[in-house]
Amino acid sequence: MAAPPPRGVYVPVVAFFHEDESLDLEALKSHVTRLAKGGVAGLVIQGSNGEAPHLLHSERQEVITTAANVLREYGQPNAVIIAGCGAQSTRETVQLCKEASEAGAQFALVLSPSYWTGAMQKPTIAKFFNDIAGASPIPILIYNFPAVTSGIDLDSDFIAAASSHPNIVGCKLTCGNTGKLHRITHDGRITPGTFAAFAGKSDFFLHGLVAGSNGVIAAAANMFPKVHVQLLKLYDQGKLKEAQDLQTMLSDADWQLVQLGVAGLKAALQRYYEYGGGKSRRPLVRVDDAKFEGKADIVLNGLVELENRL
Repeated sequence: MAAPPPRGVYVPVVAFFHEDESLDLEALKSHVTRLAKGGVAGLVIQGSNGEAPHLLHSERQEVITTAANVLREYGQPNAVIIAGCGAQSTRETVQLCKEASEAGAQFALVLSPSYWTGAMQKPTIAKFFNDIAGASPIPILIYNFPAVTSGIDLDSDFIAAASSHPNIVGCKLTCGNTGKLHRITHDGRITPGTFAAFAGKSDFFLHGLVAGSNGVIAAAANMFPKVHVQLLKLYDQGKLKEAQDLQTMLSDADWQLVQLGVAGLKAALQRYYEYGGGKSRRPLVRVDDAKFEGKADIVLNGLVELENRL
């Protein structure tokens, strides 16, 4: 049976592009270097923030390999790469898992298929994940994100049952349901240490830890990796009040970033860290700097200052 990813903070890395929409690998290297030095447990490449639907298969592999090389040089000794490998067909998803493994990923993160939503009943989705797990050369994590799967929301019973496959080793819950997270982490059908449930947003990072999560996979960690790592340390040290205070700041920042979207997160990296350019592939458009005026700037700048002090 495969082991799950190590406990900790994971960053769903954004994609960087030149003005002509070609990959900007130098910006990616700068970004991953900062994240790795921030002490994160690993990176998610081609998650929702990585603009995976906008990338060719060859580009996906190039990004994974580039990130893996930088993480190996600057990251923690056991830091890992989780690659987003979801596709609408079983065949292409298996292909993406194989290509991710070849490029240097240790795990695959897989969304439910959702194009023909009416046909995606529980038995069909269960067979999809079992078929992927049986064919993938790397262990997989189930990615539950109803906002990008036409509202399909996998429940705790489904995920607990799926965990019986030896190559399904975890899940990312971006649904925000901490009750579901708690049920999964304490489900008697799951052998302890064989399955890792991750909170899917900074917004409920601390809540997830209390529920028994294996950490967080959080878009805001692109901005504040050290702050996320610090919150985990405070929780582990039993300093709950300090962790709550930090969670309050992260929740406020996460809400500001959610309102700005994927492109807004990259615009924030350009504004506050001066790299990346803020460019996305069309149809996503660049977020204007004026969007950061007022409360958004106060909230984000406060955490940037804390990040730089840590």
